[in-house]
Amino acid sequence: MRYLTDRKRAVGKGASGSGTEHFWWMTMSSVALAFLVPTFIFVFGSAIGGTQEEVIAHFARPFPAILTGLVTLVGMRHFAKGAQVMLEDYTQGSLRKGLVILVYSLSYVITALVLYALAKMTFLSIVLNSAN
Repeated sequence: MRYLTDRKRAVGKGASGSGTEHFWWMTMSSVALAFLVPTFIFVFGSAIGGTQEEVIAHFARPFPAILTGLVTLVGMRHFAKGAQVMLEDYTQGSLRKGLVILVYSLSYVITALVLYALAKMTFLSIVLNSAN
């Protein structure tokens, strides 16, 4: 071991190599969310106060459904990656791994539930329109 150079001792103990990719993902998703969220608030706000059939018909249309899906997908990925950074900075060992898995699982469950709800609203809209 005493014949190793300083460089050889340092190899493999530096940055993981994924920091730049993570930074760019967070930057691009935050820019996307800066445009998507205000649009989503406007679209979602226009559905508030309607009956169940009106809300289902509203979110069964392509633009509100696609916008809601995009906000959910990008938002939950942004949440998971941001929470991962926070957890990696402030926790250690097995607790860190468990919490990161929990955060990613939570984001996937929320995404799946929202996409399921959108698909169900679209299906219900088709069924309600065919009944009329």
